[in-house]
Amino acid sequence: MNILLLGSGGREHALAWKLAQSPLCDTLWAAPGNPGIAEHATCVALDATDHAAVLAFCEEKVIGLIVIGPEAPLVDGLADSLRDKGFAVFGPSKAAAQLEGSKGFTKDLCARANIPTGGYERVANEADAMAALQKFGAPVVIKADGLAAGKGVTVAMTMPEAEEAVRDIFAGRFGEAGAEAVIEEFLEGEEASFFALTDGSTIVPFASAQDHKRVGDGDTGPNTGGMGAYSPAPVLTADLAGEAMTRIIAPTVKTLADEGMPYSGVLFLGLMLTREGPKLIEYNCRFGDPECQVMLLRLESDLVELLHACAEYRLGSIQPPRFADDTALTVVMAAKGYPGTPEKGGSIEGIAEAEAGGAKVFHAGTAIKDGKLVANGGRVLNVTARGESVTEAQRKAYAAVDAIDFPTGFSRRDIGWREVAREAGDA
Repeated sequence: MNILLLGSGGREHALAWKLAQSPLCDTLWAAPGNPGIAEHATCVALDATDHAAVLAFCEEKVIGLIVIGPEAPLVDGLADSLRDKGFAVFGPSKAAAQLEGSKGFTKDLCARANIPTGGYERVANEADAMAALQKFGAPVVIKADGLAAGKGVTVAMTMPEAEEAVRDIFAGRFGEAGAEAVIEEFLEGEEASFFALTDGSTIVPFASAQDHKRVGDGDTGPNTGGMGAYSPAPVLTADLAGEAMTRIIAPTVKTLADEGMPYSGVLFLGLMLTREGPKLIEYNCRFGDPECQVMLLRLESDLVELLHACAEYRLGSIQPPRFADDTALTVVMAAKGYPGTPEKGGSIEGIAEAEAGGAKVFHAGTAIKDGKLVANGGRVLNVTARGESVTEAQRKAYAAVDAIDFPTGFSRRDIGWREVAREAGDA
């Protein structure tokens, strides 16, 4: 079948790489794509906000499956526009994508479905937010309600920090995403990411991962979209994953279906592993970035078959996803200035040398300028490797990082540090 992949980041490069391996894939198109994606797909200039243009392209090219990578087109309702014309789409409806599009929507759903999560209060102005802070005290979590590219969340350890975060939101730092906010209880524990596929009735677990949000080593500095990840996350044991399926994912899928907005696609849970068990931090309605890269490196099943079965509401009729037993780890190489204003245009060389040792380098924010590869975003490359342990995968990934010549780039040097310490018996 002909497939259209929407998106241009590292997640979409990983998706393109895996989709193109399937014998079910005839022609793979990507919009807008990037230089890495162009190695596996024909890139086209399509604006995902122009639903009519996307529809016209899908009709002209006889597209059999549309895979929507990022969250913004899902929250914008692109999946609905395509499904209404009979196309098979991997990704939830606009109504169901509110799980990511509105933090308040998700917290209210958790309350209705008795899903374990932190206490919260929704606020629509600065005064109410400041009053809510007094109720929770510090530490406390402040979230812009809408989409903020992974940067709308502040874990404030002090009240002055919390008050500054509230002022930032209601001063318009996040635009429409900050029209409302959610003040949340601070949860103690270790974070992990868990992914499941669902067609609205059948639910199958996909994989686990652990992301590193802070920009600096030792989890210091501001939050980012993610500086690296590894999969699986041993801290999320089979028992804990089963509890998350039973107490969080299943009631979410049932509640959305019962309320007339069935969810079809991938559910990405950010979990806090507390003493009382897994609690939901947030939902995302697409694959994580950079979690997708490490999960797909381990995936042994046909990705097209899995995503197409989801899109056609027949997930229960195929075999569940299979993964290799080893570990994959990815290190994000970002442009100087990230997560603030990144320095674009920096030259990049040495990717072939990095991959010669078995690593895979996914392009996240790159472009071709005067025939050369340059940085064109905040997160630029995802340098990814596999190993029998997190320690081995980390060693291989950093060997590949060191083979890349990217003078205006930087990376954390401790991705996977918690599990490396546990493997060494130091934790």
